[in-house]
This record gives sequence, structure tokens and C-alpha cells, in this order.
Amino acid sequence: MFDLSQIRCFVAVAEELHFGRAAQRLHMTQPPLSRQIKLLEHIIGATLLERTSRSVRLTPSGRSFLPEAKRILKLAESAAEVARRIAQGKVGSIKIGYTAVTAYSFLPRLVTACLAQFPEIDLSLKEMVSGDQIEALATGQIDIALLRPPIQRPEFESALVASESLLAAIPEANELSRKRTLSLLDFDKQPFVMYSPHESRYFHDLLVTLFSKAQALPRYVQHLGQIHSIMALVRAGLGCGIVPESAASLHFEGVVLRPLDLPEATSVDLYVVWRRDTDHPLVPALANIAKSLKAA
Repeated sequence: MFDLSQIRCFVAVAEELHFGRAAQRLHMTQPPLSRQIKLLEHIIGATLLERTSRSVRLTPSGRSFLPEAKRILKLAESAAEVARRIAQGKVGSIKIGYTAVTAYSFLPRLVTACLAQFPEIDLSLKEMVSGDQIEALATGQIDIALLRPPIQRPEFESALVASESLLAAIPEANELSRKRTLSLLDFDKQPFVMYSPHESRYFHDLLVTLFSKAQALPRYVQHLGQIHSIMALVRAGLGCGIVPESAASLHFEGVVLRPLDLPEATSVDLYVVWRRDTDHPLVPALANIAKSLKAA
């Protein structure tokens, strides 16, 4: 099979119709150029150029082969350029896992920043609870994750990218909605829409710990995995809830959000996580963009 150097030699001669000018264009001497053309004709099994001491002309086979030869060179150059751009992290696709609440605030900012810096990349977004993201990252189903702690996997790198406070979500008709700030004891014996220990382990464990330390015991009426579902049941009057401040962007009518008097340094954290051994060129760039948004 012929190679690209032979194709380049043929195209140069075919366009110049002069071995001397073609050799000069390719920065080589005429003898090796002539050998490359003869070798190409031998491989193809057809004469491509008619040579005389005074002129060079394309044969019918040569005229037919020339546009195909140019197309081969163009495809090769395009493939090389794509490979270079992928290696530089400028193009390609990347699969991002994220929790549902991340889509309320942080994820849109991340997507906007990524596309502004790398407009040609293809983002594949996959909504998953944090536990499922850990497994998907370990098995290569996603390339990078936006999730809640705990992470505790030595094969992963991680960085804190967002922290937000918690708010009380109160049905509008509930007398607690009249208070400007609520304490955890306000929920004692109150009907409460709680997080699922399976689908929302991070929020579930955090609230259980906070209520235990405050010696408050709400009456859990439902255990749900998604914040928008909790907000919907609060609106329906089934009970109160506690949600991250980004849930305010959902604008649920009939739900009053109030600040909570909580111990210092109580926040809900979001991490960007990726495999230490990743060879995906876009992962470090995306992780850096996510980290930069924390400071923004």
C-alpha cells in the first residue's frame, strides 16, 4: 500500500507539471522524487504521469487519481489536527455526573464557563445520586463527578467547589412561617419531610446529626431523595423540611424559606471528583474551571 509521502510527491508533480519545481516545493532533490512516483505507480499498477525531456503530463489514470489523492491528504491533515486538539483538551467529549440540586445553581455556571473556554467540546450530562456517581466514576461510565461527601476512595482526586447554607422550608399556612429565623428545636414533634437514607445519604445523615445534637425529634412523615419532591410535599402541607439555599431558585409558591440558627461552620458541600489515573485531556481543565468557580 502506498504511503502519504508518495501521495504528496505525486500531487506536487501533478500540480506543477515539472519535476524540478515539485522537488523544490517539497524541499528535496529530483532523483528521490522520481523514485517515489515510480514506486507509487508500481503499487497502483498504472502509469500516472507521462514524462518526456521537455514536458510532464497526467495520464487518464493520473487525472482520475489526482482529486482522490488530494482528498486523502486533506483527510490525513484533518485527522492529525483533530488528534492534536484532543490532546490539547480543545475538542472532544466528556461525561459529567451531577446531583439534582447541583443543576439549580452550580452546574449551569460550570457549563457556561466550560463552553466559553472550550466551545467545541461535547458535554454529556448524567444526573445521579452521589453514591451512584462514585461507582460510575470508578467504572469509567463518567469522567468527572459533582457530588456530596463522603468520598473516601484513594483512587480519586477531589476539590471542594461550593458550600451553601441550609434553609427551613415551611408551608405558608404553618405558624412557623411567621418566624424570621428558626432553630432546630422548632421542628421538635413537628411533621417533617426527611431525606432518604439511600438516595440522599449526605443530607439524611447531616440532619440526623444536627437534630440529635439539638435534642430535637421531628415526626418524619416521608423520606424522599430529591429536593424538589421535598419542596412539593411541603407546599402540600404534609410537613416542614430543610433544604440548601440554592433550592430558593425553584420558586415554590406556598413554601416559605427561612434562615436557620445552626452551629457554626454548618454548610452543605459540593466536590468535583475525578480519577487520579485519568488520561482524559479535558478532565484537568474541567476540574480547574470548577475550582475557579468557588472563588468567583
